[in-house]
Amino acid sequence: MNGTNGGRGRRVVLWRHGQTAWNIERRFQGSLDIELTDTGIAQARRAARLLAALGPDAIVASDLKRAAATAAELAAVTGLEVSHDAALRETYAGQWQGLTHDEIMARFGAEYTAWKRGEPVRRGGGELESEVADRAAPVVLESAEKLPDGGTLVVVSHGGTIRTTIGRLLGLEPRTWEALGGLSNCCWSVLGEGLRGWRLLEHNAGSLPEPVLGDDD
Repeated sequence: MNGTNGGRGRRVVLWRHGQTAWNIERRFQGSLDIELTDTGIAQARRAARLLAALGPDAIVASDLKRAAATAAELAAVTGLEVSHDAALRETYAGQWQGLTHDEIMARFGAEYTAWKRGEPVRRGGGELESEVADRAAPVVLESAEKLPDGGTLVVVSHGGTIRTTIGRLLGLEPRTWEALGGLSNCCWSVLGEGLRGWRLLEHNAGSLPEPVLGDDD
């Protein structure tokens, strides 16, 4: 899944949506369709101005409102059209959805702890993280394959889906994906393509990437 076509120098920016009211309440959204707050819209506009400077060639986004509205801000700045795909939605988490973090711990504490240990857990009876990667990563790869050499794709999605997609594209074992820290609202991670596959260049960034000089010394 992490193979590339001869190291064409393409770049994938995985951008988390802006703030929602449920984010503030630490309420698990999952695949429920929650809108951005006014702050979330402002976050998306600020980030869009920065990401536009990367000269993106294409934008693909989850069709949930919070991701679609975030992507629309970048589309407005760049003039690009957004391709929406339900496969980029956040993890479906069954009975966890709509609950606060404290409520999840009170009702599903053992399940939560097992998930954090890296065990394959259907949170709330929902999807496994590997199943999220199974649906989301191919969309990213197919979209990236359409880029010109050296091109940039912006993927607008959700924190959990982005983490699993990064893990899959880097070829990491699912039990290790939790080692990738979370993304703040409207922050992003950048994957770059090389001869040996995809490489994580930036993670949870809110500013434009700087060239890496002498990273092995």
